Formats: sequence, C-alpha cells, structure tokens
Amino acid sequence: MSVLELCDREIAAVPLEATVADAINKMLDHHVGAVAVVDSEYRVAGIFTERDVLRKMALSRTDPKTTPIRELMTTPVEMATRRTGPGEALTIMLERHFRHLPVAEDNGKLLGILSIRNLLEWRVEDLSHELDALEQYVSNDGPGG
Repeated sequence: MSVLELCDREIAAVPLEATVADAINKMLDHHVGAVAVVDSEYRVAGIFTERDVLRKMALSRTDPKTTPIRELMTTPVEMATRRTGPGEALTIMLERHFRHLPVAEDNGKLLGILSIRNLLEWRVEDLSHELDALEQYVSNDGPGG
C-alpha cells in the first residue's frame, strides 16, 4: 500500500505568493494542521504548520495579512513518494517528530499530504484485523475441528 492512498482527498496547499493569513485560513478551511507551499508548477517549496504559527508567528508581532508565507515556511521539506510504505512513513514521522509529510513525485510535484492521524487510523485498522483473525483462530474447536 502506498501512503498516497492514506492521504486526505483534498490537498491543502497555497502558492509561494500567499500570505501567512492565507495559509492559516486554508488550514482552518480544510481542518488540517499544515499546508504545503507550492511553486507555479505545483512543486513543494515549503511547508507551513501549526508549529510554525506558534514558534515563528505568535510572538513575532508581524501581521499575518501582510507577511509572506515564504518568510515563515519550513524549508527544506522532507517528503515521501508513491514508493514510501506506511510503516516507513510512520517511522520517519515518529523519529523526526513530524506530524505532516508531503507526498510528491520524484520531481517534487505535490500529490498529497500525509498526517500522523492518517497513519494512526491505518495502524488501528490493521491491528483490528489482526485481532479479529486471532480471535477467530482461538475460538476454533481445536485441532482438526
């Protein structure tokens, strides 16, 4: 399974020319904690997250309506690809303390954004299936029957 299958259907992204307010509004509109910042060819140029709002924006006294997103976005961005498996993505996100991981083509074109929530839902579903299989195995009558 590709991580792309686990991403939210709608991609939250803003152009490099956006303001911080544009990015925050996009996050609120999509009910997400991060937006990708993309160039004119939809390649990932940066990511802007709730942590960026707290760490870079909250105490800076800058106006989010006039502050360009490129000034506060996180860059460079670590990304997954179609070939990245869910387990590998989960490991990356846990080890590096990421809650969001853009999924992109090899040329950097954005395909989706994976959240830790997406991966945890996948893992819970996977564990539920395992538990069901184990319960079915244990509830059998025993050898041969």
